[in-house]
Amino acid sequence: MNDETTTVAEMKAAIAAFVSERDWEQFHDPKNLVMALASEVGELADIFRWVTNEESYKTAFDQVKAEAVANELADILMFAFEFASVCKIDIGSAITAKLKINNEKYPVSKAKGSNLKYDEL
Repeated sequence: MNDETTTVAEMKAAIAAFVSERDWEQFHDPKNLVMALASEVGELADIFRWVTNEESYKTAFDQVKAEAVANELADILMFAFEFASVCKIDIGSAITAKLKINNEKYPVSKAKGSNLKYDEL
């Protein structure tokens, strides 16, 4: 599986099969999946704690740490995909809708090169 050849549906199916084989559906309710997501984001953040912005690139591409970064991101994404499945959220539709909202909140003419929040532009 890779980004070029794998669909979101295939990823969701692979995760669902992994969960089902272990009878973990009983633990994968929306609340617990959100808690798992938050925990995994914390583990990813921990890798980058106390480094400068510039050092964060070195951390992400370091031979040893890059594997840990990829593993934590995979955990985050798997829980996010599982959350979407449990909550019957079509990820493609949700992202498309949110990009439309963000496009309206952050028009290029006002937001380009700015880190201000939409209500400050």
